[in-house]
Amino acid sequence: MAASASETRAPSPPATKAPTFFLPDFCASPAVLAVVLIAELVALVIALARQALHDNFWADLAGGSLFLLWIGLTSAAVLCRARPWLQTMQPSRAAMIAVGLLVANIGLISELVFQVGRFWGGEPSDGELGFFPHEHAGFVLRNICVGFIVSSLALRYFYVSAEWKRSIEQEALARIRALQARIRPHFLFNSMNTIAALTRSSPERAEQAVEDLADLFRASLSDASARIPLKDELEIARTHQRIEQLRLGDRLTVHWDVDELPMRTMVPSLIVQPLLENAVYHGVETLPRGGEISIVGRRQNDQVHIEVRNPILTQAGYANREGNRMALENIRQRLELAWPGRARIETEQRDGEFCARLIFPYAGDELVNG
Repeated sequence: MAASASETRAPSPPATKAPTFFLPDFCASPAVLAVVLIAELVALVIALARQALHDNFWADLAGGSLFLLWIGLTSAAVLCRARPWLQTMQPSRAAMIAVGLLVANIGLISELVFQVGRFWGGEPSDGELGFFPHEHAGFVLRNICVGFIVSSLALRYFYVSAEWKRSIEQEALARIRALQARIRPHFLFNSMNTIAALTRSSPERAEQAVEDLADLFRASLSDASARIPLKDELEIARTHQRIEQLRLGDRLTVHWDVDELPMRTMVPSLIVQPLLENAVYHGVETLPRGGEISIVGRRQNDQVHIEVRNPILTQAGYANREGNRMALENIRQRLELAWPGRARIETEQRDGEFCARLIFPYAGDELVNG
């Protein structure tokens, strides 16, 4: 009966994240901007290098820039359209086909430029280089050879960069899973003792405690990379509070002020519950009369702020205690994996109070399977 009730309340697991493809998304504006900047820089380098041959720098720069922009933008468009198809293949085969598409595109643009130059450019005078090329085979073959070398090097760079990023993500995920698997023995023993004490005096409350404990274990053993709605994450924290409330009674008071939070936004699991657990274990439990834990959440523009405050004994080094430091590092890694460089956890200790503050981007109100 307890198990079935727990299964009913547990959120459905989100879909796993697809593996990273080595080609960037050339449909996105940052990638297109990078292509334009690289094309302009290469055109500038070529124009400066050719000054030993002629003095018409600005015309040479304009012609090279225009030609390389055609090459860069059309190549980006080709890879943008072909990326979903290439993602279904093995990386080696996808790289070979991508190089072939780029070389074919460069050959086509080179042929088009030559034909336009022959139609509009006329015949050059002796010793005049002209704005358009006048050597058909040499111009096209030279561009194809250079394009093949540059495309191969670029794709090799993208592949190595993607593999490096994938290894970093896997290493971070492995660390998070290792930290996530460490169920604190004191919490398990205290919970089991509480349940055993309630079995005879209050069977209903004991059954509720078993269900809550099962929900906590299910959350702690779920996929570390999965995201859940913020509402479910707060419910996990409330579940932990109910278990601790049975043990501490009136010594524990938790004040929730989270009505303004965007409950449907997706967050990594177990980023609020460990803060509440630390506030109980390292704060309220150490005080003879207990105390009140305050959990306040606000959305500020494009960021979400969640603050957990708890009273502590007047002593230095609270934030550096082993259990507290491990939990904070666990959460910090989760935030970094979910929002690299855009999320953080801040801590402060003053006036007999410890505060841990979560700050992460607001990604919009989305729900998995809804």
